[in-house]
Amino acid sequence: MEPTDRLHEPEDRSDPRNLVHCRLGTGSVGHVTERHATEATPATPIDRHSLTLVGQTPIGRIPVQSVSPAVDGGLRPTKSVVNELFPLTATVFREGHDAVNATAVLTDPDGTEHHVRMHLVNPGLNHWRTEVYADRPGVWSYRVEGWSDPYGTWRHDATIKVEAGVDVELMLEEGARVLERARTEVDRSPEQDTLLTDAVTALRDTDRPVKARLAAGTGPDVVELLQAAPLRDMVSPSADHAWWVERPLALTGAWYEIFPRSEGATQDPTTGLWTSGTFTTAAERLPAIAGMGFDVVYLTPVHPIGRINRKGRNNTLDAQEHDPGSPYAIGAEEGGHDALHPELGDWDDFDAFVARAGELGLEVALDLALQAAPDHPWVTEHPEFFTTRADGTIAYAENPPKKYQDIYPLNFDNDPAAIYAEVRRVVQVWIDHGVKVFRVDNPHTKPVEFWQWLIADVAVDHPDVIWLAEAFTKPAMMHTLAKVGFQQSYTYYAWRNSAYELREYVTELAGDAATYMRPSFWPTTHDILTPYMQYGGPTAFILRAALAATLVPTYGIYTGYEHCEHVARPGAEEHVDNEKYEFKNRRWDLDGEWEGTGEAQGRRNLAPFLTRFNQIRREHPALHWLRNIHFHAADDENFLVFSKRGGGAHDGSDQDVIIVVANLDPHSTRDTHVHLDMPALGLGWHDGFVAQDLLTGDQWQWSAHNYVRLGAEGLPVHIIHARRF
Repeated sequence: MEPTDRLHEPEDRSDPRNLVHCRLGTGSVGHVTERHATEATPATPIDRHSLTLVGQTPIGRIPVQSVSPAVDGGLRPTKSVVNELFPLTATVFREGHDAVNATAVLTDPDGTEHHVRMHLVNPGLNHWRTEVYADRPGVWSYRVEGWSDPYGTWRHDATIKVEAGVDVELMLEEGARVLERARTEVDRSPEQDTLLTDAVTALRDTDRPVKARLAAGTGPDVVELLQAAPLRDMVSPSADHAWWVERPLALTGAWYEIFPRSEGATQDPTTGLWTSGTFTTAAERLPAIAGMGFDVVYLTPVHPIGRINRKGRNNTLDAQEHDPGSPYAIGAEEGGHDALHPELGDWDDFDAFVARAGELGLEVALDLALQAAPDHPWVTEHPEFFTTRADGTIAYAENPPKKYQDIYPLNFDNDPAAIYAEVRRVVQVWIDHGVKVFRVDNPHTKPVEFWQWLIADVAVDHPDVIWLAEAFTKPAMMHTLAKVGFQQSYTYYAWRNSAYELREYVTELAGDAATYMRPSFWPTTHDILTPYMQYGGPTAFILRAALAATLVPTYGIYTGYEHCEHVARPGAEEHVDNEKYEFKNRRWDLDGEWEGTGEAQGRRNLAPFLTRFNQIRREHPALHWLRNIHFHAADDENFLVFSKRGGGAHDGSDQDVIIVVANLDPHSTRDTHVHLDMPALGLGWHDGFVAQDLLTGDQWQWSAHNYVRLGAEGLPVHIIHARRF
């Protein structure tokens, strides 16, 4: 048999028995079998009529309660990605003193069931646990089955009674009968059949010493076999829980946002007039983006832009003749959401852009903004899509006191069937052109049931499509959008700046919420430039990118971050001369190596830091997972200390340990002592280890308590790879 101190890799992965494995909380191997291999006596069903009359559901012969995860009590699916481990727990108990046991039953997309042994981690609370993962995407489900364990009951009682000389022959005969049932009622290999047959023979062999007979029925080989494929009586299942398993990019990735019209845009020095960038010129930027190690290039809307009520620079109402307008004011005489802005190019140009991105290992994400400019074709063809006010005008978008006169929001209640169908058609246009990732603008301003339907309908034919919710709104809405299908979500990260705030928020995200909501951390966006970033200088930009890249598996960078663009429009937490309303030429050709610290003068280029962050992420699997984060202590409250230890996957990566120590004060160099929870690193309290800084290459010998000095005079953060001596 396989040793029980590590996970084993299956020799034949085509065998359905090997599709799903588990690791128990104690580190022992979880055995997986098909359902028919452990079929046994089910609990006898009872008449449900009287229970139904008083609003109850049968408890089950062996009660199974508090199955977790159970999103909204099991009404919504649990989420994971391929090979992502997550704990499955339940409370399982029975009356009296007979042995009870529990099994997790995982059903794969083909309908094949796989049994995973659970482990009793708290006998007093009847708390059972295991960790599971799925090796392929698709719609899975899981349940927990409680069952009476006749072999466990006999083994416990026989050990006590035979040792005490009580009912010796009776106990040995009962053991023989239990093992005969275990041999005949559960599918066995010839070798397993022989093992149990020999044990039955020995239990009944009165010529042998009593202790030898007992040992034959309770030996380690028999115990291990009946743990792997047990005899189960009175099997009582919980409800089935839906489980969506998706591709790894749904959890882990580095995004880079661009406005395609700005990439390659040029300005005439004499007239000041701009020439728009195109898909062709934007494609010239792709090697640099891929070279920094990003996985996704995200495009703001690429559709025709409305001319009626067009916004000018910095969101003014007096657009000049050549102002390009906001790409979020979608639609003009050239077309709507299914059309391209003519200045960007045609469909051949777009397809070439997507193909070039693919060649470089990048996926293209497109902004889906469900709103219309006043001259969008929908306004005349489908006026029922919008809200008509008492004076006969169509209501434009407002978020008082903000007004968006260049945008008409959709009214999903006027003609939902038509709107649903039209949006589904539009989404298919982009999928057909190679877009498999959508960043959805303001999904919280549309009905949640619409998103539930749309995402599910797309998934029927395109299960690899990923949806990111840009919903900076109340927690209930953000969480519900994730529950109904959005794979990823923007978060409050931009506004969580202190060590306390970050610990509290990430602990929440990595807890129960991780079963359905995957956070994406962005230090800035084209809409958001917080005071911390406005006044923190280059140190703040390095620090916030480093934290975003290591606290959670998915993070994003808005282009221009490399240059520390930090000047805000007065009275707003967003960039001045915002790219939403004008072209920008960042002259990437002038970039050199970034030098200096603090408020160093001259052109800055943080691209080398972003490149290194992404290299570290790719090289260290501990950073690919969300639920494996652990926070440590520091004497200075301005320091954030956390670690990630592999263990997010089944591949033995639990030996990869990353420790991040960050000084969150961007203006000062500080020193402190950090205090590490050594068992969380897989070490003993008195162990030492080699701490290698992955940013500088320096290394030290560390232990539980260590001195650090970080800040504006050098780098504000250590990203440390911890290695045993």
